[in-house]
Amino acid sequence: MTPSPGTPEVVAGEATAAEASVARAEQYIEAEEGAANKLGGWLGAFVAIAAFVMSAFHLYTAYAIVPTQTLRPVHVGFVLALCMLVYPVATRFRHRVMWWDWLAAALSIAIVVYLVHGGDDFTDRNTAPLAWDIAFGVALIALVLEGMRRTTGLVMPVITLAFIAYALAGPWLPAPWTHKGYEVGRLVGVMYMTLEGIYGVAIDVSSSLIILFTIYGAFLQFSGAGKFYIDFSFAAMGGRPTGAGRTVVLASFLLGGPSGSGVATTVTLGAVAYPMLAKAGYERNAAGGLLAAGGLGAIISPPVLGAAAFLIAEFLKISYLDVLLMAVIPTAMFYLALFLMVELDARKYGMKLTAFERVDSVWALVRGYGFHFLSLVAIVAFMLWGFSPVMSVFWATVVAFATSFLRRDTALVSYDLFRGRGAVAQHVFGSPFVKAMQAGSIGMLNVAATCAGAGIIVGVVTLTGLGLKFSGIVIDYAGGSLLLTAVFTALVVWIVGLAVPVTASYIICAVVAAPALTKLGVPDFAAHMFIFYYAVLSEVSPPTALSPFAAAAITGGDPYKTTLQCWKYTVPAFLLPFMFVLEPAGLGLLLMGSTKALANADWGSIAIVTATAAAGIAALAAGFAGWAIKRTNVVERGLFIAAGFALAYPGITSDIIGVALAAAALVLQWLRKGEAVVPAPTAKEPR
Repeated sequence: MTPSPGTPEVVAGEATAAEASVARAEQYIEAEEGAANKLGGWLGAFVAIAAFVMSAFHLYTAYAIVPTQTLRPVHVGFVLALCMLVYPVATRFRHRVMWWDWLAAALSIAIVVYLVHGGDDFTDRNTAPLAWDIAFGVALIALVLEGMRRTTGLVMPVITLAFIAYALAGPWLPAPWTHKGYEVGRLVGVMYMTLEGIYGVAIDVSSSLIILFTIYGAFLQFSGAGKFYIDFSFAAMGGRPTGAGRTVVLASFLLGGPSGSGVATTVTLGAVAYPMLAKAGYERNAAGGLLAAGGLGAIISPPVLGAAAFLIAEFLKISYLDVLLMAVIPTAMFYLALFLMVELDARKYGMKLTAFERVDSVWALVRGYGFHFLSLVAIVAFMLWGFSPVMSVFWATVVAFATSFLRRDTALVSYDLFRGRGAVAQHVFGSPFVKAMQAGSIGMLNVAATCAGAGIIVGVVTLTGLGLKFSGIVIDYAGGSLLLTAVFTALVVWIVGLAVPVTASYIICAVVAAPALTKLGVPDFAAHMFIFYYAVLSEVSPPTALSPFAAAAITGGDPYKTTLQCWKYTVPAFLLPFMFVLEPAGLGLLLMGSTKALANADWGSIAIVTATAAAGIAALAAGFAGWAIKRTNVVERGLFIAAGFALAYPGITSDIIGVALAAAALVLQWLRKGEAVVPAPTAKEPR
């Protein structure tokens, strides 16, 4: 006899399948963030205390003055020591700490102590290092490579080793790659004994901004802000057949903005939202593609964006507020593309109205938990008030901590502690506050290790002049054409991004590929934003399409079909970067790159280029979805896609052509006899 729905057997089977889906999704998170140990007893307590101390130290450095020569090495020491204890050398040694892990962690600390104790004398002899300097420097490089291997896999260490080999083997390389070559001592002097290599720009940003933002995100998570953002989106977007898709888009923006992590946003939202998408009529791959596309938005959405956004500010020596300003219109265009695709899918597949459980009404949620929005906008508010990015995120974290006490169920420290009820140690050490402090440090170890490795790459590029050589080669291949140079640069960034995380992809290409665009007259900020947006594509491009693969694990879909669906949702927005590198008018999409430039900007030009971008995205959405007024045929689809490309190329002529092509496609649709809406595909129940 077949068990009926709702019987214990069916419920247990569904629960087991759901647990299996979550377990598969966690494997993709581990692919991005490393397979961490789950330690208990005194080992777990020791690691937790170390992580807490690391977060406390960095919160202290945000408010107090700590010399750069001390902050960066101490930050790297904390990161490498925790990497050796939290991540195993191999999966068979998982959930325990071996003797070699302790040795590597101790060596990480010893390297920092030796550097700090050496003082100015240590830094001054970087061109003629002592034997001990070289020994500790080589050990540091080896530990950085091992830290990256444990947290992100083999690819990034191999690429870093290739750059080191390039620095050592310069005289034996063929032209135009040849250079004079550098000995191990000289290389160590730059990488370990100055602020140009491992302790360079990437680690500067990691130690002063990235970790503070991860602590801030952890405070929001453990105070229940993430749950509120999801509940608010569910309650606000019901009532129409597109409500399910709209809910995912809005929730991904609210949830992903503070986290800046595409995979984590995809998994967190997918576990809750997939059953709703399935009921609405989304088949598994389409649902996974939409979830992954929403997660991708976390990396390009204010107020946090991804870790690479902090690096943009540091590379260009501009304020982080300027980076947020540049991201406003591109982010709006990205979510416009998602909303349009959701609307078109609802019409294409005849999706039905979805009734889902609401925890409360919108207004009841806002009345009870609306203070979480204050935490979300606090960073931008403080920066507008004149605070530095470091102080802005510090005080935003304080705001998140303080506002958590507005409700008992969101308090980061139990009310009972202040009333003298229960054991103090239990309330303190088991509190969400302590867990948030621990998660803030543990959650950024993979990014910090990548930043340290990227520092080696940047050091090699600076030392050997590789960036100028590479840019000359790209321009020569493009024949001096800005369009072809932009296309080649996008391909280089995309290919690099296939193998390494977004942060590493941006850093490598910012020093190697960006000079090719700036040589042809593209402003620095536009070139770096162009590279940033194409680096983000690494989240949805095989073989490292972690967000779609994680979404497929939740929905039970095919990983590669889910990736293609994700591309369908995101491609319209990813032609946008070409608009702000090909023509000066396109800089309006970046709001001219700064608040100062914006004050004297031509708002009419900005409005026109924004409207053109929106029209181009709409045309591409219709072309890729295969639906506008009705289902498109081959000719209409081709016209819409061609119109989208024409509108994405700045210039009056191309805009006129784009509008004409889109109008022709709409007229052809209007003249054709009406067609029935395609029935909704049968959606299997979530596994």
